[in-house]
Amino acid sequence: MNHRTYLPLGLLCAALMSGCSQTATDTASTNPDTEQWQTLFNGKDLNDWTIKIAGYELNENALNTFQVKDGKLIVSYDEYDTFKGRNGHIFYNQPFSHYRIKIEYRFVGEQAAGAPDWAWRNNGIMYHAQSPQSMAFEQGYPACMEVQLLGGNGTDERHTSNLVTPGSHAVYNGELREDHIIESTSKTYHGDQWVSAELEVHGDDLAIHRVEGEEVIRYSGMQLDDGTPLTEGYIALQAESAPIEFRSVKLLNLKGCMDPEASNYKSYFVANDPEACEY
Repeated sequence: MNHRTYLPLGLLCAALMSGCSQTATDTASTNPDTEQWQTLFNGKDLNDWTIKIAGYELNENALNTFQVKDGKLIVSYDEYDTFKGRNGHIFYNQPFSHYRIKIEYRFVGEQAAGAPDWAWRNNGIMYHAQSPQSMAFEQGYPACMEVQLLGGNGTDERHTSNLVTPGSHAVYNGELREDHIIESTSKTYHGDQWVSAELEVHGDDLAIHRVEGEEVIRYSGMQLDDGTPLTEGYIALQAESAPIEFRSVKLLNLKGCMDPEASNYKSYFVANDPEACEY
């Protein structure tokens, strides 16, 4: 008698699907045109981040300002009696130079009592920032470039993803500008709606802000006030008295192996890192 072993239909389908899924994953990871986005915020904890709030020691999360709730990274002022200038930032623990970062954010709730009017529904994505470890105890802002995030008041025009320059400058429309704020051309986003913001940055050569996929400003020549080029640095999310939620923070590194013979070559890289090549 010819003995044969048969898999139940359900197990056979599952095995086939698993194999196909693995093959698709492998193919995607080796395809030089497939973008490999990195999730910076895992939706569970802040283990990959460092907190610095003015007037507090490194990683002292004063009054539970930064929280993770329902899979979102939250800036909360529920435990504050008054703001008292306690500007805060939460830094991702790795510096980058060439990349795209996408976040989804929304403003919620009421501004902290005692905060200035200009800070109403006003936060930011700080990039090419100094490290949190290098900030002074009372320092309110890192030296960096900033993608300013603003919410509308329900009536007036108020652009978001503006360029702000804490301790820095940039070249805009061919001119070195010392303005603290250069406004974008974005729409105004009123209420508590989710907004998608993206920054693409190539060292100090180029920066592009996009909102909901549309370019709203571009500039170059990022530098500190003393003229030192800002070619790389840390990414931080700001807490400037406005409660805000982030439900997604993802990054696509644009620096890597640019040798087409390498297994980890990607066609979208704009800066070469020969030491990263794998063969």
